[in-house]
Amino acid sequence: MTTKEELLRRAGLYAQRHGLVLGEQLGFGVHGIVFVVESQTEPGRAAMKVHEREAPYQREREVYLRLQDHGVSEIRGCHVPGLLRHDDGLWVIEMEVVTRPFVLDFAGAYLDKPPDYSDDVLAEWRSEKEEQFGDRWPVVELILASLERYGIYMADVSPGNIALAE
Repeated sequence: MTTKEELLRRAGLYAQRHGLVLGEQLGFGVHGIVFVVESQTEPGRAAMKVHEREAPYQREREVYLRLQDHGVSEIRGCHVPGLLRHDDGLWVIEMEVVTRPFVLDFAGAYLDKPPDYSDDVLAEWRSEKEEQFGDRWPVVELILASLERYGIYMADVSPGNIALAE
C-alpha cells in the first residue's frame, strides 16, 4: 500500500514538473489525495489528484478522457471537472476545480459494462444510497443514467461525489 508520504512525494514532483504550487488538501480517500494547485505563471487554480494505485488512476483518467471527447462539462445541472493534464508515471490527474452542484471522483467507475454485482448486493447498495440521498435519490439516479449513456458506470456514489445544489 502506498503511504501518504509517497503520495506527497509524487504530488511535489508533479507540481515541480509543471510549475505548480501545492495548496490546501481538498480530500483524502481510498484512491488517493487531492490538492488545490496554482500555476506560478498563470492565474487560476486547479485540483490535482494523486492516486495510490495504477488501476484506479487509469479508470479515472479514461472516464475524464471520455467525457472530454464528448464535450461533457455538466450532467443534469451538475458541474463535471474538465481534465487539464495527467501523468501516467506519477498517477496524477489535474482537473478544473468545480463548485456545487458537481459530479466527480471516477476512480471506482467501470467503463463500458456495469459491475458484476449480485442482485442481493445491488439491492443493498440501492437501499444504502436511498438512505444517503433521501428524497434526492431520484435526481442521482438520473445523473447515473446520464453517465451510463457514455458507458460510465459509477460505483462510488456518495454525497461527496455527487453533490447536488443545496
